Parts: sequence; C-alpha cells; structure tokens
Amino acid sequence: MARMLIGGEWVGSRNGNTIEVINPSTGEVVDTAPRATVEDAREAIDVAERAFAVWSEWPQAKRAEVLKRAVALFHLHEKDLATLLTKEQGKPIREAILEIRRFAHTIDYYAGLGKNIRGGYIPQIDENTYGLILRRPLGVCGAIVPWNFPVSLMGNKIGPALLAGNTMVIKPAETTPLTDLRVVGLFAEAGLPNGALNVVTGQGSVVGEEIATNPKVRKIGFTGSTEVGRRVMASAAATLKHVTLELGGSDPMIVCDDADIDNAVKAAATGRFFNCGQACLAIKRLYLFDSIADDFTNQLVARVKKLRVGNGLAEGTIIGPLHSRSQRDEVESQVEDAVSRGAKVLAGGARPQGVEYDRGHFYLPTLVADVPEDSKLVSEEVFGPALPILRVKNLDEAIEKANASIYGLGSSIWTNDLNRATRAAERIEAGYTWINSGQVIYDELPFGGLKQSGMGKEHGPEALDYYTETKSVVVKTK
Repeated sequence: MARMLIGGEWVGSRNGNTIEVINPSTGEVVDTAPRATVEDAREAIDVAERAFAVWSEWPQAKRAEVLKRAVALFHLHEKDLATLLTKEQGKPIREAILEIRRFAHTIDYYAGLGKNIRGGYIPQIDENTYGLILRRPLGVCGAIVPWNFPVSLMGNKIGPALLAGNTMVIKPAETTPLTDLRVVGLFAEAGLPNGALNVVTGQGSVVGEEIATNPKVRKIGFTGSTEVGRRVMASAAATLKHVTLELGGSDPMIVCDDADIDNAVKAAATGRFFNCGQACLAIKRLYLFDSIADDFTNQLVARVKKLRVGNGLAEGTIIGPLHSRSQRDEVESQVEDAVSRGAKVLAGGARPQGVEYDRGHFYLPTLVADVPEDSKLVSEEVFGPALPILRVKNLDEAIEKANASIYGLGSSIWTNDLNRATRAAERIEAGYTWINSGQVIYDELPFGGLKQSGMGKEHGPEALDYYTETKSVVVKTK
C-alpha cells in the first residue's frame, strides 16, 4: 500500500481507510492509497506552517540547489515513474515518459531562476527618504492536482512555490495519487526539509475542502474543470486566499486556405488525440476554410484511422483508454447528441472490438462533420477523443465562431499570411495562441486562461508573482 507524506513521515490515514487505484486499460488494482480524513489534512497544514519558518529562511540559491538535485533523481528514475504513471492513468508509455521529462524540465527551469527573485529600490521619494519593495513568500500553499497530467501539472505549482520559499500541501486526484507520491519522495531524498512538501491523498470533498477553507493556507493552485474551479474559488473566498485557477477549455484551431496542409493535419491529429483527448489544452473545435476543407478532412480521416488504440504499456499503442467509465460515457453521449442533430461520423464513433478491450475504457479516435453549433460536441468541453469539423467562409467568421464559447484557454491558426496571423493573435480570446505550430507549452512563457478558463498564470517568471507578495518599506535617513 502507498503512504502519504506528512512532515517527512510516510503514514496511512488515521482511520485506516484506503482507495483502490485502478488501471484504466485492464480494470486491475494497481495499488491502494490512504483515504485521508480532515484531521490528516489539518496535520499536514500545521506541519507545513511550522516548516515555513525554516524553508523561507533558506537563501534562494540554496533552495534552487535542492530543486536541481531533485531533477537529477527524476531523470534517474524516469522509466519506473513513467511505467507507474501509465498503469494508474492509462496513457501510452511514450506519453508518460514525456510527462516525467516535462515535469523535470519545469522544476529545472525554476531552479535556474534561483537568484532572480528581486525586490525594488526607489530613491528620493521624499527629503532624506527612500523606499524599498520587499518580495516575500506567502506561507502555506495548497495544490489540487487533476488526473489527466498528474505529474506535470503538479510541477507547475511545486516549482515556483518552493523556489519562492513557500511550503506546500498537495492533494493529488483520487484516481492517480501513486506517481505523485513517488515523485514527492524524491524531493525528500534531494534534501528538502521535512514538512516543506506534504502529500495528502483522498477525496476532494474532504481533503480538498479542508485545504480550500483552512485559514492557515494562504494560496491555492488548482487545475481541473471549470465547475469545480468555481467551488474552489468560492471556498477560498472566505479567508481571502490567493488563487490560481487553470480550468476547462475548448480550443479552436483555424486552418486558412493558404496553410501548410500537411503539417496542419499532423498538428490537428496530435493536438486532439494526445492523452486520448483528455487535456484542458487541446484542439477541440476545428474550423476549416471552405476551399481546403475537403482535402484537409480526407487527409485527417486517413491519418486518424491509422492511430492504434490499446493498453498504454503495449508496443505500438498511440492512444490509450479514457481514464474512467464515466469519462467514456460522457464522450459517447456528446457524439450521439451531434449525430442525432444531423452530424456525420467520418471516423471512429464507437468502442473498439476485441477481448483486449473488454475490461478497459477504450473509445476509437473520432471525427465528426456537419456538426451543429448548438450541439454538445461544440458548445461543451469535450474531454476525450472526439473532434468536430466545421466549415467557415473567411477569417472573420472563424474568429467569431472561435470566440463563441465560455472558454478561452488555447487556440491556433495555420496561415502563411502575416496579417491574418496577427489579426487572429490579437482577436482570439484565449490565453495562448499558436501560429503554424503544434500545441507545445513552454516554461519560458506565462500560461493561463481567459473568461471561464481560469485566472492567474503558471509557467514563466510571472508564476512567481502568484506565489509571493510585495511589502513597501520607507526609510528615513535623517
């Protein structure tokens, strides 16, 4: 059985209850983890508060050295970590390896900023007077992490929070706690002080709610659905916590009539079906100019039909299962809703057949054309391997339809016209826009959604702003 990390000790829950972690490909139990109580969560918060007095006093460069040593351990254990991640989450092993590397890169990036957290000096603000601007850590920070990218999305919070001198209590998703526990243990091996980083596993209604409401927690970093994000924000408001929310998305991809079709087709397939389409930041609405729509669609259909679905640990698997039965049911209902309104399935639209699929949550990569704008496949977030294809006459229509959503996370446009690209970048309501590029996130650039896709920024030096606060000091010299 896996154990929680609280104050440097590996412990079970106080009542001894556990959660079974299930392999989405086989239905088999991978391991069990503690089902924590409110008292467990409070203990972790109290421990983190005490550790803050120690960790926050370490010089930035010394904190960065711990992060660097941890990165070396992540690379050393990469294969084992990726295998465990595939077993509990379902994604193909090649994607799991990429996630572990992504996590290591993020931590390494913030380690590299170890001497770059700066305050300010304002001379002569009055006679014989100058001012200082101090930058200070917030204190205990909570991180609530989802199941789709449980390791890399945890890293988005750990990196800036620890570098800035905060301590943390992490609540992994109930269904994917195992790799997160293993990774946090490597931070401890790297020399992180006891209590600076704690992991409490269990239900969101118990552990997550305590993190969101406990007055000792000064900040919450949350990644998940918009619906749950609203609840986290409401709970945090009672004690005026800082919040960073990275929520749902329905990213549009626009392909103009002058685009590089071959590369755009590859980007559409990868951007929609990576991690079985289970990503907030993924291509979820495809807008094609009329004149190239047929050619593009034919190439995309041919490519998608070649994608191999299977167990994430099996050789040659490109697309693993959905993470849960309920997740597959939801995607199926969204596709069925579109078909009932007159849409046409061009590829997929069903569960794969064969004994190797019987116990897993598999669904074929799906393309759907002639999709009504008011269908669930367009109007809702689709968290699975289904992509609606829509035609537009020109860029203005494409941008208008792209913005007709409550979400504003990512977006992309394919064109060789600089004016078109600039107009799209300026007018699409999204926190990220890729131009002639696949959806790759860079640690060097701030990332966060607009509208109901969230608030605050992760990645980049800007993320440190959300894990620190400034204090003004006036110094009178005479």
